[in-house]
Amino acid sequence: MKPPAAPPSAPPRGRRPDQNGPQGRPARGRRPATTPRNPTRVAALALLTAVLDRHRAMEEALDALPPSDPRDRAAAHRIAAAVLRRLGSLDAVLEPLLRREPPPEVQHVLRIGAAELLLLNTPPHAAVASCVDLVPRPFAGLVNAVLRKVAAEGPQTLEDLDGERLDTPGWLWTAWQKAYGTRVRAIARSHRLPAPLDLSLKPGTELPEGAVLLPNGTARLPAGTRITELPAFIDGTAWAQDAAAALPARLLHVTPGLAVADLCAAPGGKTAQLAAAGADVVAVERDPTRILRLRENLARLGLDARVVQGDAAEWDPGTRFDAVLLDAPCSATGTIRRHPDVPYLKRPTDVPSLAGLQKPLLAHAATLLAPGGRLVFATCSLQPEEGEAQAANPPAGLVPDPIRPEEVPGLERAITHEGWLRTTPDMWEAEGGMDGFFIARFRKG
Repeated sequence: MKPPAAPPSAPPRGRRPDQNGPQGRPARGRRPATTPRNPTRVAALALLTAVLDRHRAMEEALDALPPSDPRDRAAAHRIAAAVLRRLGSLDAVLEPLLRREPPPEVQHVLRIGAAELLLLNTPPHAAVASCVDLVPRPFAGLVNAVLRKVAAEGPQTLEDLDGERLDTPGWLWTAWQKAYGTRVRAIARSHRLPAPLDLSLKPGTELPEGAVLLPNGTARLPAGTRITELPAFIDGTAWAQDAAAALPARLLHVTPGLAVADLCAAPGGKTAQLAAAGADVVAVERDPTRILRLRENLARLGLDARVVQGDAAEWDPGTRFDAVLLDAPCSATGTIRRHPDVPYLKRPTDVPSLAGLQKPLLAHAATLLAPGGRLVFATCSLQPEEGEAQAANPPAGLVPDPIRPEEVPGLERAITHEGWLRTTPDMWEAEGGMDGFFIARFRKG
């Protein structure tokens, strides 16, 4: 990025840097030292700094923010997420207005201002003023001048850009184009919009007001719905779970009393599905912090499962299970619509590394099955190395158990010729899309 011709610290001609304008108002581009900074924008800046400069997950950064009004935190998350979803496009709008790249903090503030002006319908005076207040005094004039130009010229510039391409890191675009061909554009387009709120419901729970029931039984509410204010969430009869994420547990077809192992179980959405169906569930998770969240979620829902801390690649209780669910660790590129920080936290080398971890996990999961038992292997990744390549070479003793069209109403086209299920974010596009998942099912021979 490049600064305008005038240095950011240069005062207007004929004025001292600290001199006010007419009628005692501060000179344009300046702010008094006592001007309070907007807490929402301060938090949004902290989130972007955490993701882009420190490579920290946005949810972790959100939890680490100082205590504040929940609505300020939600608004900050909304702003930061909008920047990350459209980062390439926003930078392309800003770049012609600058001569050199500003410091990272100022660059992030400009991105926040551009997102508010071009994507979030914030009134220009509010967006510009709040961003000017965020930066050190020498850069106030720069931010003021650039964002005023963005307000005037940015909408047309944004419209003329190849947004799908710009907003997708090159390594992901190349990989998805190879795997999905021309559908890469539809996948990229789906990542540019906020995802709706999807809920899994306990059996017998009424559909929440305003929700739409999807063909797989998921209740869908509009993007921006605050789950903590929903009666079904408060009552412990619903939990957040993307429509695609709800499929692996459903495809196990568990019945009351069935012995099931849920490997790599946190945060517990699939464990909750299995327990709500009446299965006798053992939930295995290695990370002690994630185990706490798993226990909290089960307690809120009033569901029973035996939670075990252990490495799913080695854990062996000495008994065998009727069914095993392995939602294996992966790059999570299928969840970008819900987690727009993922493209900036992952690297191309992460994919083969994670695929290497999945192979022994799948092999060990197979040893936990009783004869005739059923295993579902799933990943929330769009990368074939973390899905199709694993299922194509299953461990000895596992035989394919193809997924049938009647099991996944509305997703028949997601079934591959091998009988696997491959969802992508552009599916159910008119209804708001879904996460990218790979699911394969096997039986113990």
